[in-house]
Amino acid sequence: MGAVAVFGIENDGLNVAVNLLILVLAVIWLALIYWTFADARRRIADPLLVGSATLASVFPFVGTIVYVIVRPPEYLEDVRERELEIAAAEARLATLEHAHCPYCGFEVDKDFLRCPSCLRRLKEPCAVCAKPLDPRWKICPYCEAEVGQAPPEPRPRRTRRTAAASGSSQRSGSSQRSSRPADGERPVTAERTARSGSRERPPSSAS
Repeated sequence: MGAVAVFGIENDGLNVAVNLLILVLAVIWLALIYWTFADARRRIADPLLVGSATLASVFPFVGTIVYVIVRPPEYLEDVRERELEIAAAEARLATLEHAHCPYCGFEVDKDFLRCPSCLRRLKEPCAVCAKPLDPRWKICPYCEAEVGQAPPEPRPRRTRRTAAASGSSQRSGSSQRSSRPADGERPVTAERTARSGSRERPPSSAS
């Protein structure tokens, strides 16, 4: 009990409690040293900084508290994962904006049907809307036509001349129908017209 006598404690039960408390604090102190080392390895890439953080945690509780305040906020794995995601996103954007010909490597746009350098065909046009199609597509995303579908036949447009010709034919047909005699009426012939003219002519006086 010589070590405990420094605190001036003479009660055996209280001495046991103090010893247990000191043991617990020592275990916590050693655990904080290990935790500081393990956490610093996951957050700091420089081994010298990891060792400095571990040595700082040797000071009971104070070094660990200082490390918790100044430690990096992210793990190294999170930083690497974010960098990989950023690099992948940049690569996707570069692929969307600028593509290269698979035959000659010339820079082409995504709407090109042929390579302007080697004249190789890159994509097939849609048979309906003539938009460039990806070889993996089964349907055109622009006009919803199936790949390989035959183009629709164009409808003939009615021009003004055709409309005028149809109008004149309708007028001629109506005039022909109006010139025909009605049912039950006898047609007026040229002979009948001549007879009626000779009857109405007055006799000429003898000179």
